[in-house]
Amino acid sequence: MSQQKISALQLFYIIIGFEVGNKFIFGGGAPAKQDAWITILLGMLFGLILMLIYVKLSDYYPGDTLIQMIPKIIGKYLAYPIILYYLCYFTFLAATACRDFSDLIYTTILTETPMPIISVSFMVLMIYCLRGGVETFARMGEAVFPIYIFSLIVIWILLLTVEDFNMTNLAPILGNGVEPVLKEVFPYAITFPFGETVLITMFFPMLNKKQHAKKVGMAVILIGGILLIINSMINIAVLGPEIYSKQSYPLMSSTRMVSIADFLERFDVLVILMMVAGVFFKVGGWMYGVSVGITQLFNLKDNRSTLLAIGTIIIPLSFLYSANYVEARELGTNIIQPYLHIPLQIIIPILLLCIAYIRRKFNPENSSV
Repeated sequence: MSQQKISALQLFYIIIGFEVGNKFIFGGGAPAKQDAWITILLGMLFGLILMLIYVKLSDYYPGDTLIQMIPKIIGKYLAYPIILYYLCYFTFLAATACRDFSDLIYTTILTETPMPIISVSFMVLMIYCLRGGVETFARMGEAVFPIYIFSLIVIWILLLTVEDFNMTNLAPILGNGVEPVLKEVFPYAITFPFGETVLITMFFPMLNKKQHAKKVGMAVILIGGILLIINSMINIAVLGPEIYSKQSYPLMSSTRMVSIADFLERFDVLVILMMVAGVFFKVGGWMYGVSVGITQLFNLKDNRSTLLAIGTIIIPLSFLYSANYVEARELGTNIIQPYLHIPLQIIIPILLLCIAYIRRKFNPENSSV
């Protein structure tokens, strides 16, 4: 497969957009109430450790994606089940992000439009963009991410004008004890969104300057984490800890409280704009990862031929995996966290790094075979 190249800044736009894409809308750390921002802070610190693991794997195998590394580390036959595990994981999370997008759009602005039409329209746009390759995706990221951040900053400024805005809602710090915070940090705050950046291992070989990989990875976690912390604090200050902990879309609820001179209202359209931009990165990142993985697994010439098939799978899967929002959250807690996120984001990368280190230390001449 011919490999296009992207700059460090372009990779940063793609992965940070992917990391925070729909996390702003869903908030995070709700069970910790006023300490939700602390769960994100601790999740970010663990996320930095995970990123160091991903970067070190890339240093050991600089020209390889995660899919190409695995057979070199544990052998071809043991690698196939794990590779399929990752490909199914990428596909499933693309479907969940697509469903989240369709649910939000359907329940807010396109209530008369059948949800499958929303999903199919978005998927057609996504396939069209990704068929141009990683360079096209990166250029789209350069155009979309500034819009995303601009919308977020405008929302934050507007939220500061809300009459109920009160920073004392963040007190008392650890008022409910340490236990609710720790329960939320592991695994939820670590795996979503910081652990999902395991996808960056599918993009590292595309960097035109490999020495910038660590800087990009660390910047993604740090800047993304800081933005999420600020967002969480502002939402709690507006809604209060009790309401914040019960909201499915806290940023949407906060924005609906904005009213300037009893005339300018309904700024939640900016949240919708953010969701569209965020899901572009989220679904695009997962789809690109699985398409490249399939291409490398079966030694295809390029990944464009796989995108239509992947999109065809994602649309029905997004409607089959859950009937509604509540069922989707239960599935996330009972299935996705223990059987997908934790093994594929944490356990397997750590084991791969340990085995790769041992191979290089005791058998350096065959460590990259």
